[in-house]
Amino acid sequence: MSRKSATAAGRHTIRDVAARAKVSPSTVSRVLGGSYPVSTATRARVMRAVRELDYVADARARAIAGSETGPVAFVLDDITGPSFAHVAQGVEREAARLGLLSLVCTTDGDAERELALVELMRAQRAAAVILVGGVADSPAYRERMGRIAKSLSSAGSRLVLCGRPPFTDGAPATVIEYDNEGGAYAITSHLLSMGHRRILFLGGVPGNTTAQGRERGFRAALAAYGIDPPPALVVPGDFTRESGHRRVGEALAAGLSFSAVFATSDMVAAGALTVLHEAGVSVPGDVSLVGYDDIPFARDLHPPLTTVHVPYEELGRTAVRTALSRRPDSADERIMLGTHVVVRGSVRQLGPRGGVGEKKGRGGGGTA
Repeated sequence: MSRKSATAAGRHTIRDVAARAKVSPSTVSRVLGGSYPVSTATRARVMRAVRELDYVADARARAIAGSETGPVAFVLDDITGPSFAHVAQGVEREAARLGLLSLVCTTDGDAERELALVELMRAQRAAAVILVGGVADSPAYRERMGRIAKSLSSAGSRLVLCGRPPFTDGAPATVIEYDNEGGAYAITSHLLSMGHRRILFLGGVPGNTTAQGRERGFRAALAAYGIDPPPALVVPGDFTRESGHRRVGEALAAGLSFSAVFATSDMVAAGALTVLHEAGVSVPGDVSLVGYDDIPFARDLHPPLTTVHVPYEELGRTAVRTALSRRPDSADERIMLGTHVVVRGSVRQLGPRGGVGEKKGRGGGGTA
């Protein structure tokens, strides 16, 4: 297509903008990208030409033309997880409120891909790079994250860790947490207050920081009651529906005695609830069930799920708002958001013959 026809169709080129502003195409690129200092008068001419020609046609270009601030990058393992989706929604809404784009990148749990994406976002001059979700904490992980934080800072960006362990060396990063362990302690205490002692704990991947925090809260609540949970009732897995279905099915098949199930995500709880129904086990009549996250469908289960509310959308909003209000080179900053128990219909007061398994009738008693 000729330049004339492109102009007639409204798809102007950067050369058209340069000609209108009487500057070089490279100067237009500098103004739109904000990567080099340009005089106020030159910037005004270029932006006037951009507006007159409607050169900035797509959302990304409009955002660049309207601000020197780059996009907000949101990096996570898997966007299909409901809790992650709500964090992403918070990021996007806050970024939009500030007139910025948000970019979502997925890693599928690949640490090298995560590193590559962060470096790509650094090259794209992202205003902030938000990493969300638990990880396998290790000295190597902390060293790598420290290098990433310093690299982003040198480019005028900011690393934000959501639900990840903070640094210990004062690296320039923002840490936005929620009271993960406290939420697990509270929901376990709720079960204990309802008379439950033999609680099947469906944990997460061993070594994952989110899973570790929830297990610590569970064990601390039991310890406060003088209870040492039997190893057979603490079952590792992951945060998926399939994992909950499989592990509760195995517990029933093995004849394990328990009066309640603590699923460490609402997705796990959904799988647990399905297999309990399939086995003819009433919830909460025979077994009580609690989850963690309070994602929207939790209230629509039958019965509605008692769970821990995590302010996931606010987590995303706070991550963006806090990161962009700080100097890129400022030291490690931490913000903790609260969690709380949402009581619905999946837990009941334990009677003298509550629970399932070969020790049914001792569901409110011993710990062995």
